[in-house]
Amino acid sequence: MVSWVVADGGGSGYGLNHLPYGVFSASPGAQRLGVRIGDMVFDLGSAHEAGLLPEECAAPSLNPLLAAGRTRWAEVRAILTELLGDETHRDAVAPMLVPVDDVALHLPFQPGDWVDFYSSEQHARNIGALFRPDAPDIMPNWRHMPIGYHGRAGTVVVSGTPVRRPHGQRLQDGAVVFGPSARLDIELEMGFVVGPASELGRPVPITAAADYIFGMCLVNDWSARDIQAWEYQPLGPFLGKSFATSTAAWVTPLAALEPFRVQQPPQQPEPLPYLRSDEPWGFDIDLTVSLQSEAMRAIGVEPESIAATNFRHMYWTAAQQLAHLTVSGAALRTGDFFGSGTISGSERGEYGSLLELSWGGTEPIELPDGSTRTFLENGDEVTLGGSAGRGDDRLELGDVAGRIVG
Repeated sequence: MVSWVVADGGGSGYGLNHLPYGVFSASPGAQRLGVRIGDMVFDLGSAHEAGLLPEECAAPSLNPLLAAGRTRWAEVRAILTELLGDETHRDAVAPMLVPVDDVALHLPFQPGDWVDFYSSEQHARNIGALFRPDAPDIMPNWRHMPIGYHGRAGTVVVSGTPVRRPHGQRLQDGAVVFGPSARLDIELEMGFVVGPASELGRPVPITAAADYIFGMCLVNDWSARDIQAWEYQPLGPFLGKSFATSTAAWVTPLAALEPFRVQQPPQQPEPLPYLRSDEPWGFDIDLTVSLQSEAMRAIGVEPESIAATNFRHMYWTAAQQLAHLTVSGAALRTGDFFGSGTISGSERGEYGSLLELSWGGTEPIELPDGSTRTFLENGDEVTLGGSAGRGDDRLELGDVAGRIVG
């Protein structure tokens, strides 16, 4: 499919096959819902005012469209594909296009709850080896269900938002002290955005996952490892995870990722019936992590790639996570957001956190300016990127960037 808007036929990663949703504002101007096409943003609010799109597109948030459900999602995507793909609509639509470089981007949806999982086998093994060296690297329950924790939806922020170094208790030289985290870390993750609400007490079956998951976006679940290590036993993450979770400004519809579905890795033992599905829920998405220090920026050195992996390696899938999240009767709310957990491949350069890349701080990462990193320093900026496919079929996920401030 070729859009009359995109000169390169879609090679930018934002062609007619993608059409991710975001919220933007011009200066001056109110926040509006938009869809990215090439280097432009299609103003859906203006399109609704012109009678081209339904009322769910008029809101300054993705939530009304999320709530409308899968049939409406497909209808709106079909209309967008026609408006941006058929040359006959150029005169009507062109005035509703705004250069992406001329707008401010905002959180694309209003999160209800934020739940984070722990679904990469390699990451689980690495964390086990680092945090529990005298115990099995994977706990007995890990292969039976997706392990997760509830975070704070109020600290979900859009890409580009500065991340303030958190303070908390930590154990230092055998003494309990309070102060700024000295082991501030990243987590490369994929996030999933929930559409319709569900009824309290009624689990969402795994076969209905696609009716509830609207789309995906990259996530950086910032982590204070020293605070986390002191607090997480016996109840798990709390303050070490609650200070910021950065998400992309663009949400990629699940429909756009259908060509990149792959079978997830084999699961042994076989999951319980409520977690079984014949549908492939893995996705072939290449992922990258880059880091730029304040010193690198000062001398014009580009960000350094420190990791590259692929989302297809994840053991537990989004469908299984959603089924497990609701199996006890928990209700979904429109805009609920859940994360895959850190995405790590089998090799050192494929790990999705500094904790793993520096192996607990014992093997520093070298940067082009001659400095090294085990964990993040003030002024460091981390960017997560992702793409699927090649050539004109390439699809680029919105990136996630965040800079550490003291």
